[in-house]
Amino acid sequence: MPTDEQLIQEINNGSQAAMEVLTKRYYKQIYAYIYRKTSNTHMAYDLTQDVFIKMIRNISTYANEGNFSSWLYTIAVNICRDYYRSAAYRRTAATSVFEDHASQLTSNAEGIAYIFENKETRKQLKEAIGQLPETQSEAILLKYYHDLKIREIASVTGANENTVKARLRQGLGKLKTMLGRDRHEQKESN
Repeated sequence: MPTDEQLIQEINNGSQAAMEVLTKRYYKQIYAYIYRKTSNTHMAYDLTQDVFIKMIRNISTYANEGNFSSWLYTIAVNICRDYYRSAAYRRTAATSVFEDHASQLTSNAEGIAYIFENKETRKQLKEAIGQLPETQSEAILLKYYHDLKIREIASVTGANENTVKARLRQGLGKLKTMLGRDRHEQKESN
């Protein structure tokens, strides 16, 4: 199986097949990230297409510094940021309905694993992540859903590593509070 760098070299030499292989290799990961950011299947599909169009247009500028996947996630993060700043988002935000799809959640972190592994709280977790500030939700999605390292998240988001750690810590604290409150409210209503 060719490496990302080999495929990029072939793409720069005009290979359409290499472009298809590279797109297929990362499509599901990028779509999953964007879906988790937007919670809307159609919008996630459209924005994922935008990411790969931008990748195709700018592949010649990729400098082989770091992982290609980090470069691609950077494009995805920026596309999502642009979307949330757009008029289209403001129009749809008021009418958007949160879709209920179960997603594959994984976590290697101690102390918060229960949040990401408990099937009963997946919908609540998804809603809670959506309520976090954008920078915190980005960091959490990239770390716990896409297994990026702190260094990679810093590179993708344009922040330094200490800032990423702070965003993760603050975001996880807010998630614990929100999900703890939800559990407490459910117990009182029973």
